[in-house]
Amino acid sequence: MPESRAPFEISGLDHLVLRVRSLEKTLHFYRDVLGCEVERELPNLGLVQLRAGAALIDIVPVDSELGRAGGDAPKPVHKDGGRNVDHFALKLVSFDAGSLAAHLESNGVSVGDVAERYGADGFGPSIYIEDPDGNIVELKG
Repeated sequence: MPESRAPFEISGLDHLVLRVRSLEKTLHFYRDVLGCEVERELPNLGLVQLRAGAALIDIVPVDSELGRAGGDAPKPVHKDGGRNVDHFALKLVSFDAGSLAAHLESNGVSVGDVAERYGADGFGPSIYIEDPDGNIVELKG
């Protein structure tokens, strides 16, 4: 099979869409705990868009018009269960492991170990956390 080069270049992640069981819990996590700002809301469709740096995180409740189009509600992820997306990473402007962990834990978020992991900007510190639906979010320095 011949290799062909795409006639375009990807500059980064534009947005991702999360189907969620609880809009309230998810907004608390992404807006209040992680600091993403609400950029746009379309309540008639059941869509809330949050600004995460240069990208958006779209939140779609499973019982909304858009959410119902995706089928059954996501099941909580367990260690022995499969998942469609392993995790996604949010790049942080600065990474202070102590203050980051203290903030997350004060909001009831369990914090994994800090580890050096490779990402778009090379190796750097990161931690894994879970959102209310069990999605793994990597916070990357």
